[in-house]
Amino acid sequence: MNNNGLELEETVKELGQYFKTGKTKSVTWRKNQLQAILNLVHENEDAISKALYQDLGKHPVEAYRDELGGVEKSAQNSLDSVEKWMAPTKSNIPLLFFPAKGEVLPEPLGVVLIFSSWNFPIMLALDPIIGAISAGNVVVVKPSDQAPACSSFLANTLPQYLDTNAIKVIEGGGDVCEQILLHKWDKIFFTGSPRVARIVMTSAARNLTPVTLELGGKCPAIFDHLSNPSDFKMAVKRIVGAKWGICSGQACIGIDYLLVEEKYSSEVIELLKKFIRKFYGDNMVESRVLSRIINKQHFERLCNLLKDPLVAASIIHGGSIDETNLFIEPTILLDPPLDAEIMTEEIFGPLLPVITVNKIQESIGFINSRPKPLTIYAFTKDDTFKRKIVAETSSGSVVFNDTLVQFLCDTLPFGGVGQSGFGRYHGKYSFDTFSHEKAVMHRHLCLEIEPRYPPWNKFKLEFIRLAYRFNYFGLVLHMLGLKKHN
Repeated sequence: MNNNGLELEETVKELGQYFKTGKTKSVTWRKNQLQAILNLVHENEDAISKALYQDLGKHPVEAYRDELGGVEKSAQNSLDSVEKWMAPTKSNIPLLFFPAKGEVLPEPLGVVLIFSSWNFPIMLALDPIIGAISAGNVVVVKPSDQAPACSSFLANTLPQYLDTNAIKVIEGGGDVCEQILLHKWDKIFFTGSPRVARIVMTSAARNLTPVTLELGGKCPAIFDHLSNPSDFKMAVKRIVGAKWGICSGQACIGIDYLLVEEKYSSEVIELLKKFIRKFYGDNMVESRVLSRIINKQHFERLCNLLKDPLVAASIIHGGSIDETNLFIEPTILLDPPLDAEIMTEEIFGPLLPVITVNKIQESIGFINSRPKPLTIYAFTKDDTFKRKIVAETSSGSVVFNDTLVQFLCDTLPFGGVGQSGFGRYHGKYSFDTFSHEKAVMHRHLCLEIEPRYPPWNKFKLEFIRLAYRFNYFGLVLHMLGLKKHN
């Protein structure tokens, strides 16, 4: 659609008017839209894979694992559960208010704005849409212009499947984002960088619009010593898969750096190299297993991280680049300077610093000296150490002895804390994110709590005091005693 200011204003107005008709609140409408998303994915798998390869060089298997499969799972789960989610839930009402009943009723927020990111341009657009639709909202989605093939696919294909009166796709760059943020929204859901998130929050604050921010940060992996050789091997295998096997490290939940005891570092590094060769081969371009860097700008940013002479000196594996095809070889660095940019900024690429410590318990202090990450990964069988990690660190999530799986677990909330974002989604949590839980209380006119009204006296003060201090059965007994005494 055209993105001039007047048309955008008209689009927002029309969405608001359509929402007021109440059509999107019906379970039939919600289920029809969720089924339509399933149909879209099933009928366009090849087209989606092609777009993902054009933008990011993703192999079709990686595209399905990280994007299409996740969308299918999310849409099917919502389709199966939405009727239950949208039903009112009963709430216990204190005996003091008898006779009364209460319930919590989820209601849609209204006109929702979703900004998706370029690294998972299909998943991070459609998954929030699924949550917004499940909750009964109307939606504007703004795909990232840095993944143009996927953005074009969404703009051209969503109107063929979804209710065009309720779901709109707006394409464009930063100027379009600025125009969009001038309008009032009932909810903004943003996936991207902290820099842009600050702009989004500033704009949202003008209208007191609630915001969910899915950002990222430097997610660490803690590698405790695993005495069992098969456990040791499995842990390193999962680290390699999480660092390089998901969009070449261009993922907010990817491992940013690895913490390991110095005496075990050589063994860990040699095994890292072995799995890199096994997974990705010797020719990055021809194998088509490794995704490429999204564009020249991000490619140059990653190359610049390695230009610091002290950082370059810490490279112990990889480091070669293919500027023509925007590939960077899986690269391992051993103890780069901690004040270098590679250790102060999120890497978002195929570079893995390995940081050595004397005792693995020191990793907790190291993590706490930096902004809160989206996820902490820890490979350990030490239950005491696990408890310390959970109790003494703060992060969006903690995963023990695996990587990335938390993103696919709909029964757990996904989201950050502090600089890694705030708000949560996935499964029922997505429905909640795009809903308002309205409290509804029903009372009768047959009984009255007279002590709440003036004129005041000591008896009424005592009643109110007891109402706050005691459980309500105790209150009744006390008041019966008071009445008898008086």
